[in-house]
Amino acid sequence: MADIARDDDTIEIALPPRFQMGERVISRSVVRNDGTYGGKDIGALLVNRGDVGFVRSIGTFLQQFYIYAVEFPETGHQVGMRAKELCTLDNLPEEVLAQLGERVEQLENLR
Repeated sequence: MADIARDDDTIEIALPPRFQMGERVISRSVVRNDGTYGGKDIGALLVNRGDVGFVRSIGTFLQQFYIYAVEFPETGHQVGMRAKELCTLDNLPEEVLAQLGERVEQLENLR
């Protein structure tokens, strides 16, 4: 098993979670099975960058990070992810919505 690296000194759990239960999120990274996802080979693709999912539960890891259990309806996978691997689709800032322009309607159809 690979060594667990604390990749930064930030204690995320000192602040409220970035995402809420039921919130729509999009994956910012590819996720492969590290051996903790049953029924799939190690290295098997679980989540592609750009996949849309919903936060189903929020836990913690190493008393430092929030781990968001995200369900991806298209694949049926539920995967634990860190905040840095996700982006909200439900609570985008007004300036981002303004930049999206007409594409905001397409975003609403991603439900």
